[in-house]
Amino acid sequence: MTGSPDGAPPIVDPEAMREVLGHFASGVTVVTADTAQGPIGFTCQSFSSLSLDPPLVAFAPARSSSTWPRLREIGRFCVNVLAEGQDDVSQNFARSGGDKFDGVRWTPSAHGAPVLDDVVAWIDGELWAEYDGGDHTIVVARVVDLGAHPDRRPLLYHRGSYGLLRRSEA
Repeated sequence: MTGSPDGAPPIVDPEAMREVLGHFASGVTVVTADTAQGPIGFTCQSFSSLSLDPPLVAFAPARSSSTWPRLREIGRFCVNVLAEGQDDVSQNFARSGGDKFDGVRWTPSAHGAPVLDDVVAWIDGELWAEYDGGDHTIVVARVVDLGAHPDRRPLLYHRGSYGLLRRSEA
């Protein structure tokens, strides 16, 4: 950390912050919507349940995302919680450009957003609010439908790589 001459709090080095906060394991999601030109989506590991009443979730796309502005215009989307073995899906939706849905199987939710095959869970939402989150936008979505496959295990991201939960021996 370095001090600031104007008396402001010390500035944390971004690389140090990334390294330290990388010790927090998170799930991996892909946020999707369907458009007249075809389905779109992006990988987002900053996702959380927010409220039960009303039912809200939150996620944080990077301000540099070219996909989030298009999803925002639609106002409805699906958060797909990836399962173990879907590392390639995460990496594919994290890249810029190209058809991210090439070779990806999905079905439309009751509200029309793509639910990717083989995910652990999916949450259909509609835009509730947006907030400034520095180099990210904090998106709050009202949950309109959801579902899960409890027999599947989630894909986790920890310290810069994908991981899995160890199965407990019963």
